[in-house]
Amino acid sequence: MFGELLTPMHMLFILIIVLIVFGPKRLPEIGKSLGKGIKEFKKATTDMQEKLSDEDASAPKIDKAEAADTATEAKASPEAKVAPEPKSAETKTT
Repeated sequence: MFGELLTPMHMLFILIIVLIVFGPKRLPEIGKSLGKGIKEFKKATTDMQEKLSDEDASAPKIDKAEAADTATEAKASPEAKVAPEPKSAETKTT
């Protein structure tokens, strides 16, 4: 569906429209600002990825056996919330 969206003919058509709208003097400025924006976006995403990976590395590790023990303790705990039993469908009619 989107594979046909940006064919070379479409790109040429978009370039001609941009050239008409902004003019040949403004195109280098637009390209420069667009390039700066993309560079800042890439920098922000890599910083965020590094921050998340650092947080994951500093988080305490829990092995699968310990996680399973915790899950079974939560199920067996009397403090666990119990769902109320549904009322019976039997109703007295008089």
